[in-house]
Amino acid sequence: MSKIITIDPITRLEGHGKITIVLDDKGDVERAFFQIPELRGFEAFCVGRPAEEMPQITSRICGVCPTAHHMAGTKALDSLFKVEPTPTAKLIRELFYNLFMFEDHTIHFYYLGGPDFIVGPDAPAGERNILGVIEKVGVDVAKQVISIRKRCRDIMAEIGGKTIHPVLGLPGGVAKRVTEETRDIIKAFAADAIEFAKFTLKAFDDIVLKNKDYVDLILSDTYYHQTYYMGMVDENNKVNFYDGKIKIVNPEGNQVELFEPDEYADIIAEHVEDWSYIKFPYLRKIGWKGFIDGVNSGIVRVAPLARLNAADGMATPLAQQEYERMYATVGGKPCHNTLAYHWARLVEILYAAERINELVNSEELVSPDIRNMKLQTPKEGIGIVEAPRGTLIHHYESDERGVLTGVNLMVATLFNSAPICMSVEKAAKKLIKGGNVNDGLLNMVEMAFRAYDPCLSCATHSIVGEMPMNITFQDRHGKNLGSMKRDSYGKTTKTGVYFNKIKINGKNKTVK
Repeated sequence: MSKIITIDPITRLEGHGKITIVLDDKGDVERAFFQIPELRGFEAFCVGRPAEEMPQITSRICGVCPTAHHMAGTKALDSLFKVEPTPTAKLIRELFYNLFMFEDHTIHFYYLGGPDFIVGPDAPAGERNILGVIEKVGVDVAKQVISIRKRCRDIMAEIGGKTIHPVLGLPGGVAKRVTEETRDIIKAFAADAIEFAKFTLKAFDDIVLKNKDYVDLILSDTYYHQTYYMGMVDENNKVNFYDGKIKIVNPEGNQVELFEPDEYADIIAEHVEDWSYIKFPYLRKIGWKGFIDGVNSGIVRVAPLARLNAADGMATPLAQQEYERMYATVGGKPCHNTLAYHWARLVEILYAAERINELVNSEELVSPDIRNMKLQTPKEGIGIVEAPRGTLIHHYESDERGVLTGVNLMVATLFNSAPICMSVEKAAKKLIKGGNVNDGLLNMVEMAFRAYDPCLSCATHSIVGEMPMNITFQDRHGKNLGSMKRDSYGKTTKTGVYFNKIKINGKNKTVK
């Protein structure tokens, strides 16, 4: 008889998810599922809203990566209203965005992913957290982490109005200029941020790369998939977070696509499965072939390692040195080792710090020319940025008044959703044998998704008409009071309201 192991909730990520592992009669893994039980309907309830509200509305999807949605939404408004931001506005936006990338990557390394290496993958569960990290690295290091993050967030609040839900972006520009006083503060921060990034890379070198067991784990087949890779590149094919074309390379590292944001729908399609509220993007030219590796798979990975695999290098000198060192260590490009995402993320921290330093020293940054008001009649707009978790696409359609008639959000974690499922199942099959299951092994299964730094709050939505749901009602003593099941659908009204047939205690009812 088969046995089911459930990890619920999975830990150290944004959002909610669970892993279901099915063991066969021998105690080996037959199947493993990475399931997303939560659902968010941002695409649906944004319809009918004024388009200008989108940078604020979508930043509420997630408190961890609001700036990514804010900036993708702002760029989508530029496209929608056919307006080119001023040079100063672009500088301010990119500066603000690199501050965010620096801060967010720092969170993941020290708070979310780091405990698996700094504390240890099989350490007691109660120690695999930020407190365990502090105990290992010392209070002084913890103070550095807290201090640099606080300074970064204070600058973001000064530029963007708020740290969590910024109010900076407007179609054609930004809402606030950068003063000379603020620029002086950012200059001092940029210098310290570069040193902090270098310190963090050295810590990774000392703790991880000098530990043979960790290196063997990173390079092992347990965490290895040959996929396509996607990321934004500048005019020199170097990594850029804010603006550029989107490049895709195949598992051999050869370019297969290089496209503008408004061409994305010709390149990417989306697939759904009935066991998850997350969609699975794939390459149209190849088609959906299932959860498989190789050149015949349409699956494409995003986020730090994918960006580095897709690009020809980093656009700043110190980050380029680390980029070259990483690939020399892992055996060349492209790197297919999932746990190397952690290293690539640190290379990007250094790039973000260097890029902040470049941008803040531009004299044009403090110009008062922060908005182009030559907006045109809206119809359709697409904005793309590189979120910490990968390529993020906002696609809006509106009437001539700018009221939204259609919204599609292709969130970074969507692109990684199929690879995460593959990674979790492969790790489970490699690690769990003969029914031998313990907390350390289960954490190593979780490490297969944690490297991607997924944001499930952002990513969870489903194509209309594919949303089965089971709800059980219990009182405070745990006694079952009844259940509801949504198992069939009627027609969609013109206002977007769904009429659903459900069962309540075995009786059919229709609700609106």
